Formats: sequence, structure tokens, C-alpha cells
Amino acid sequence: QVQLVESGGGLVQPGGSLRLSCAASGMSFSIYDMAWYRQAPGKQREFVAQIARTTTTTYADSVKGRFTIFRDNAKKIVLLQMNSLKPEDTALYYCNAHDNLRGLDYWGQGTQVTVSS
Repeated sequence: QVQLVESGGGLVQPGGSLRLSCAASGMSFSIYDMAWYRQAPGKQREFVAQIARTTTTTYADSVKGRFTIFRDNAKKIVLLQMNSLKPEDTALYYCNAHDNLRGLDYWGQGTQVTVSS
């Protein structure tokens, strides 16, 4: 059974940093493209960042230069380093694993990030 478990969320002041972690199990981690999405209250879920199985990275314009996504295939984890956080980054952050060739798509339960003074 595939599981994605996020951790690392919390309350941080504007300008601060957080590192989110997503631990995967029950899957061949290295063949999946891994991504982070977020959903703020009253808004739709939106794309944040992706690291493909080729390690190519993609970022939403709103986080470019502030967020960095990493993966460690041996440990089956994907990390999201978030710097220079803004109140508008406040959201529930979700980890996603997808394999478009096989039509597979998995989600974690989310971890809350709150940026407030």
C-alpha cells in the first residue's frame, strides 16, 4: 500500500524558513515524479514545485527563488526547503507522487504551514 507522510509544517514569522519532508513507502520511489501542492482556506489546490524522476525541477512563479525541492531516492523522501516565507504562503501543503505513463497518482494527508507575526 502506497503511503505519503508529510511533516515539518508549523507556525513561522514572515521572512522565516521551514523544511517540509515527505516520506514514501510501498512504492518504487525512484520512478515517480514528486511534487508539492498547497491549498489555502477558500482557495483551490495549487501547484508549488516538482522534481521529476530525472531530477528536473519546476516551480510555481510565486515561489521561484524562495523554495527548493530535493529528493533522496535511497531514503524515499522528498523535501521542500522554504525560505523568505510570506503570509500568502499559509496553506495546507500536500505531497504528490505521480507516474503519468502508468496513470498512477498518490497524495499525502498534508501538513499545515502558517506564516504570521
